[in-house]
Amino acid sequence: MVCRLLALSALLSSAAAQATNSTTTTPITPNTPDPNDAGIKLKHFTAYSSSQTCDSDTHALPFNNQIRGVNLGGWMVLEPWITPSLFYQFLGGDENSVGMDHYSFCEVLGPKEGNEQLRRHWESWVTEDIVKELADSGAVNSLRVPVGDFMFEPYGPYVGCTDGAIDYLDQLMDWAHAYGLTVLIDVHTAKDSQNGFDNSGQSLGFQWTSGLSTYPRDLTTFQHWPIRAANWMGEFDPKSINYTSINHANIKHSLGVIEELVGRYAGHPAVLGVEPVNEPWELTPIKLLKKFYWDAYLIVKKKAPYWKFIMHDSFRFTPETWGGFMKGCPDRALDTHIYQAWMDPSSRLTFYNNACAQKKQIALMEREFGPVIVGEWSLATDNCAMWLNGFNDNLPGFPRSPCKYIECSAPYMGTDQPGTPVDIGKPVQGPYGTGMSGPSFGLCPTDRDWMTERYNRGESGMSWVSAPPEAPRGRDGTDEVMSLLARKKISAFSGIGHGFYFWNFRTDLYNPQWSYMLALERGWIPKGNLNDEQIMNSCHREDEGLFICEANRGAPENTVKSGMAYALGEEGKSAKYIDSLHDDDLYDEATIVFSEFWESHRGAGATCDFGGAAVLAEQNKTHTEDYFTDDYFNVVEVNEFPVWKIVLFGIAAVSVGGLTGFLFAMRLSPKFNRAVRSSVMLRPVTSSRVFRQSFGSLLEPGFVGLDMD
Repeated sequence: MVCRLLALSALLSSAAAQATNSTTTTPITPNTPDPNDAGIKLKHFTAYSSSQTCDSDTHALPFNNQIRGVNLGGWMVLEPWITPSLFYQFLGGDENSVGMDHYSFCEVLGPKEGNEQLRRHWESWVTEDIVKELADSGAVNSLRVPVGDFMFEPYGPYVGCTDGAIDYLDQLMDWAHAYGLTVLIDVHTAKDSQNGFDNSGQSLGFQWTSGLSTYPRDLTTFQHWPIRAANWMGEFDPKSINYTSINHANIKHSLGVIEELVGRYAGHPAVLGVEPVNEPWELTPIKLLKKFYWDAYLIVKKKAPYWKFIMHDSFRFTPETWGGFMKGCPDRALDTHIYQAWMDPSSRLTFYNNACAQKKQIALMEREFGPVIVGEWSLATDNCAMWLNGFNDNLPGFPRSPCKYIECSAPYMGTDQPGTPVDIGKPVQGPYGTGMSGPSFGLCPTDRDWMTERYNRGESGMSWVSAPPEAPRGRDGTDEVMSLLARKKISAFSGIGHGFYFWNFRTDLYNPQWSYMLALERGWIPKGNLNDEQIMNSCHREDEGLFICEANRGAPENTVKSGMAYALGEEGKSAKYIDSLHDDDLYDEATIVFSEFWESHRGAGATCDFGGAAVLAEQNKTHTEDYFTDDYFNVVEVNEFPVWKIVLFGIAAVSVGGLTGFLFAMRLSPKFNRAVRSSVMLRPVTSSRVFRQSFGSLLEPGFVGLDMD
């Protein structure tokens, strides 16, 4: 599911650069077939294995209809963060009683109990009413359905535990067809894991460390992220960052799954196509991965000639990796997953611009490779969703900001599910990973609120740094930010590419940033036509360059100089001159350096951050009136008065009100008039000449001429 590699990408990319040719990103296959390669004759074309290309004809790349879809994640392949109600039963367990992915779920519960719980889950997580609701939204035309390889060729603890899963998938196919939706079958798992994530079925690179935990005593602990591995294609050596052997049996198993899958569904009218493996990690030997894709493609095209064939980019979304691959072959497309949840905390403008900037890279890949779809994306801008990085675990250093806590939701299968509801009398329970995430006293972490910006700090201000996880009453700007972010992402992903699938269709906990149905309910994602001009043109400010990446004048000079050194170094320019710059000269020059670098590289995903040395700001330009009524500058600003002004206005209001009331009472109430005139305490005031001149005409009859001395 989720692209958890983002937090580790810098380290792994550096390591991959030193690996052998098996992990290089340079093109490997030639663009022209060997003269002795007669090719494989298929229904609409000829495929040449020597070059992994096809002869071009009128059927090549006929991806004419854009996808507007959602993922049905957490259904056939369990992920604890999506359906925590299934995994609460393992809280407080030890090495022999904890399930933290689909593999260990079946291993711990066994085939009988595991299958009983899974059948209740399959019945309730995806229903016909949900499929109908998605279709009725008017904005969804396709479903990406993650399935397990073990459903078609069971192995290990899956045997018996997942019996009947295919029957539910068959039913889903029929529902989709009945409501006019297509289905992309996404093989989400691979034997021995293709990425080490729990979404592969098995969290690989895992070690119990309880024996090393001597204080406090009796803690059950484990580690995963520091030693993550992926052994689908062979044995991975973490020291050399390379594969020491190739597991041809595992690759053959995956191809056999494609054979089974295509044989079963080749004639079903709902099927759009297949994705043979989800998210193989970026250290997968690229030559072997391309060979696997090629062999799987031939299997599909022999039996299902009209199916689409979608390949994940292996977290290498570059022309150097995929340019020219399978050139001329019909119906293939590249899948990339784009998330902001693993980005550093920043202003809303940074997230808006990052979303719109994806268009340039998508356009480049469309030109160099062919059709591109964004197979997974969400509206999350933080890492707070409970167990997002694994059951009772987290990536080192995550989440980057304090999270909001809400009451844990009632279990979607009912309270008969073991371990539910969450015990409101207990703090975070074990086992404990290298990071912290889990329910505490009945509360579960969820995504932070966005606050409305203060009028005197501007959209690119730094108030988000000190903002609390839950916005104070009257200051919650989440609806505005999420609505605008959704429009910009839809514009970027479908305006240039061939469409998208939102991750996910629903979540067990209340996480609308990850739930398409909740996002529809909140109005963040509009129903109906997503080709509306308000959506398609929502990146107009970003596209026109109405923003500048300027130096953060609140950052220390050393931080700014470090950011400048990075930007200049990436451009191959000398940074020696910055040592002599200080104060305004430094910040002015930094603004020039940062802005030029950001403008040149934002299309490739660069952000305006530079280690906290820069912030994004609107340029001081005069905007002409247009029809873009969704501009965030008009919907999220609020005016605030300082406390001293509020107190001053309060005192003034009370004083004016009291004086006005006194005057009216003196005029209209004889008793009040008499009481004031006769009061010994007020005698110095009422006997004064000024008072007599002011209120002489208001005196009650009988008081005129009265000697008050």
